[in-house]
Amino acid sequence: MRNDIGQAMVDQGLTFLRYGGTMINIPGYRFKKMIGDRDKRPPYHGHWYRWSTNGFGIEDFLQFCEKAGFTAAFAVNIEETPQDMADMIEYLNGPVTSEWGRRRAENGHPEPYGVKYIGIGNEEVLFNGDRADEYDHYVERFNLLHDAIKGKDPSVKLISTAWWRADSPSMERTFRALDGKADYWDYHPWADQLASGREVEAELRRMRELFLRWNPSTTMKCAIFEENGNRHDMQRVLGHVTLQNAVRRMGDFVLTSCAANALQPYRQNDNGWDQGQVFFTPSQVWGMPPYYAQQMAAAHHRPLTVGCGVEGADGVLDVTATRSREAGSVVLHIANTGAEPLRVGLRVDGMGKVSQARMVSLSGDLDAVNTPEEPRRIAPVGRELPARAAQTVDIAPYSYTIVVLDE
Repeated sequence: MRNDIGQAMVDQGLTFLRYGGTMINIPGYRFKKMIGDRDKRPPYHGHWYRWSTNGFGIEDFLQFCEKAGFTAAFAVNIEETPQDMADMIEYLNGPVTSEWGRRRAENGHPEPYGVKYIGIGNEEVLFNGDRADEYDHYVERFNLLHDAIKGKDPSVKLISTAWWRADSPSMERTFRALDGKADYWDYHPWADQLASGREVEAELRRMRELFLRWNPSTTMKCAIFEENGNRHDMQRVLGHVTLQNAVRRMGDFVLTSCAANALQPYRQNDNGWDQGQVFFTPSQVWGMPPYYAQQMAAAHHRPLTVGCGVEGADGVLDVTATRSREAGSVVLHIANTGAEPLRVGLRVDGMGKVSQARMVSLSGDLDAVNTPEEPRRIAPVGRELPARAAQTVDIAPYSYTIVVLDE
């Protein structure tokens, strides 16, 4: 484990990290092959890499998240046996007095990991198209693993990873079979386009509408465990930021939105995903523009959404407003998806006397990226603003701007 890479992820402000993806949809991917002495863990024929190892598996990921202070979520292969999944939960969350808890202690971790979120599979029923028999098989496997996992620890939240197809006749049937068992439905949107936020928000609203139509009392919600794309430049920043604004507007219907991918080796990426946030070489680590967008959002997170409207700007401005639980701080998240600078009038109604105001902005050409030679070519720039609840600010083209007003 490289400390500089791990520290970069901590410095990004991450609080939630998901481990999974298509690598888990392989017969050799099994939890019991990932524990114990790394030298004795069997290799297997992986999805991305023919000769995959189990040197960094689920338990190693949990140990990293524990040290980094991240809430961890991971996925398991749907063909795991119920007994192995029951043993896994006892190993990860059980007391040291249990059989598998004792094995965890013998492997160097006496305290339970306290796992909260587990995805049953990954992008299931995606690869062969919309097949009813595959949705039915997924439901069968989910129910088996659900009973095994919940039998050991009822507090674990389970995530359905059946591929979301709103128009498929299999959606209602799958929902009804998993309602009350799956806490969240994993939805994987694309975030490369400037309009990604509008498209994703429309789909999230449709998902919520269908859930409530099928069962007005349902507690099932959505988790975005992969926000995907093929870019790591300013265009991806704007796709990501508008998607994040969409998630904020959905309130607590969406658990989290995890932007992929965390890491990418510079000029050695060979799996087709060109969307790393943290880039690295053997001797250097730096963040791409989406890294800084995540860092900005994390540093200025406020838990409550405030009603917000935009007038004019021809649809190029996408804005959300949030505030702290106690009176005292309002934060505006502003995405300018247009090629022109904008002079914008801001007004926060009902706010008392503003003690200080500031803004931080990330901007650049749509294809702008950071390099080893210029690792902070695209990075946030901050400045103070007049301490007023109503004022005019200049918004750069192709930019993500955060305005903070403190009472």
